[in-house]
Amino acid sequence: MQLQTVTIQQRATGAYALIDSLCQHGVKHIFGYPGGAILPIYDELHRAEAAGRVQHILVRHEQGAVHAADAYSRATGQVGVCFATSGPGATNLVTGIATAQMDSIPMVVVTGQVPRTAIGTDAFQETDIYGITLPIVKHSYVVRDPREMARIVAEAFHIAQTGRPGPVLIDVPKDVGTEEFDYVPVAPGDIRLPGYRPTTRGNPRQIAQAIALIKTARRPLLYVGGGAITAGAHTELRTFAELFQLPVTTTLMGKGAFDEHHPLSLGMLGMHGTAYANFAVSECDLLIAVGARFDDRVTGKLDEFASKAQVIHVDIDPAEVGKNRVPEVPIVGDVRQVLLELLARAEEQSSPDDATRTQPWLDRIAYWKREYPLQIPQYADVLSPQEVIHSLGEAAPNAYFTTDVGQHQMWAAQFLKNGPRRWISSAGLGTMGFGMPAAMGAQVALPNETVICVAGDASILMNIQELGTLAQYNIPIKVVVVNNGWQGMVRQWQEAFYDERYSNSNMERGMPDFVKLAEAFGVKGMRVSRREDLQAAIAEMLAFDGPVFLDAIVKRNENCYPMVPAGHNNAQMLGLPKDPTLDLDLAIATCSSCGAKTLPSHKFCPDCGSKL
Repeated sequence: MQLQTVTIQQRATGAYALIDSLCQHGVKHIFGYPGGAILPIYDELHRAEAAGRVQHILVRHEQGAVHAADAYSRATGQVGVCFATSGPGATNLVTGIATAQMDSIPMVVVTGQVPRTAIGTDAFQETDIYGITLPIVKHSYVVRDPREMARIVAEAFHIAQTGRPGPVLIDVPKDVGTEEFDYVPVAPGDIRLPGYRPTTRGNPRQIAQAIALIKTARRPLLYVGGGAITAGAHTELRTFAELFQLPVTTTLMGKGAFDEHHPLSLGMLGMHGTAYANFAVSECDLLIAVGARFDDRVTGKLDEFASKAQVIHVDIDPAEVGKNRVPEVPIVGDVRQVLLELLARAEEQSSPDDATRTQPWLDRIAYWKREYPLQIPQYADVLSPQEVIHSLGEAAPNAYFTTDVGQHQMWAAQFLKNGPRRWISSAGLGTMGFGMPAAMGAQVALPNETVICVAGDASILMNIQELGTLAQYNIPIKVVVVNNGWQGMVRQWQEAFYDERYSNSNMERGMPDFVKLAEAFGVKGMRVSRREDLQAAIAEMLAFDGPVFLDAIVKRNENCYPMVPAGHNNAQMLGLPKDPTLDLDLAIATCSSCGAKTLPSHKFCPDCGSKL
């Protein structure tokens, strides 16, 4: 007897179909902000919240919603979801969508739209968000028929999280949300998209070629990007590195993929990477790129990047393989799957690998580590940014850390040693204002974890309104602002490359009292400026059951080193420990305006910007 499939259908609106489909796909939290065109969806959302099916987090700005959804995904590996209305609500999402696209973060973005009959008439709050976001999404939809809603949601989730992940936009006209139809749910996994078949397994011939290169390399280096995080390849990566005794360096996105306490770890490479990682990539004879895309902040001068090395490039996106550097062995596939295949092939071969072959190379790297360590300066009368961040890492070694963008981000990348998915930072787009809403998203996803946002005094202001969201939901993140009164990275570049012309980078005038501002929102505010108070302040912050904003006053003109200047190769770093310009005793010039000490070669005061 042949069994017939029973299709369950019910009379429902497009808005119900959307909310139900999201719940069917396991969505527990939605970040958003309502408005006219999306009100039918919010009306249905109200019913779903009342039934306990989903929780909506009301942000204070749509950019806060998209960054929170982004970090929700980064922290969990699940698809983040955010809502916004049409017109300005939708366009306020653009920066966050681009952030997720650059960093390959799976996200579903739902926007309201004017009714179908009004599309193209320049109706009130109409924008073509579909067209605006085409270059910065993995895929996008305008729902013209409510009967397509369940299929579109299922496709959106499938596309967002398979292959190379990315954001998917669903634009919903207002009347689609209110129109009734016979709704038939589409279960997760029931979608098959013709022509969309991401390659996950490596080519056997290329796997064999890669093993042959690895077994003969004298100075190999494993270069790991965010693709290893996405693939959940942490265990396989460690096994692979230990088997072949491969030193490991990661990108900003790859932090946490490999244990940075491990003796094979070199930390981050690139513009503000460790000196030993940058020396290693300049001297290696085999570069094994795993889930990385040869970004310009990593490579420096591209034609001199790993110029002595043959390259194996593993990535799930075929468009990335050979885009910036043509590899000798290209392998398209899921990072975890390919590493498993490499390990299996190595195990099949009868002759064991000579692990001592790379020992002289590891000895040379150990020498670089001794000669060029990351430095944590301590000044007599002021905190250094490095010691604030290092102390945070010591006090909360298992925390989830989010960052904004700037010097503090690079110091955090240098001194924090994170586990998988516990490093959350805008890498490809470098979005200021990312850190605090990102911390909100991570904390909502993981309510029992410690989540700390490391921000700068300039970048925190770009989404400071989200203190209201923290207060409303009592989201217990800890925000630490590394406060130097400047757009720190801009000031550093102006000092180094623009003849000390500090054009519009000083933030001192108009800077709020952050403690009072936090308290005005109903968030605990704290301030620390002395070394003897730092550990106690961090401990008090971490012990508080609720959101905390800690304003850490640090040295105003501290620069982030090492630094590879634009257009130089990775071995040409400024600010190595033996660089005499870093000798603290040389600060002998005194500013007549503010009294700050600085180098005698400076033309302008790096503290107040006055001409010396």
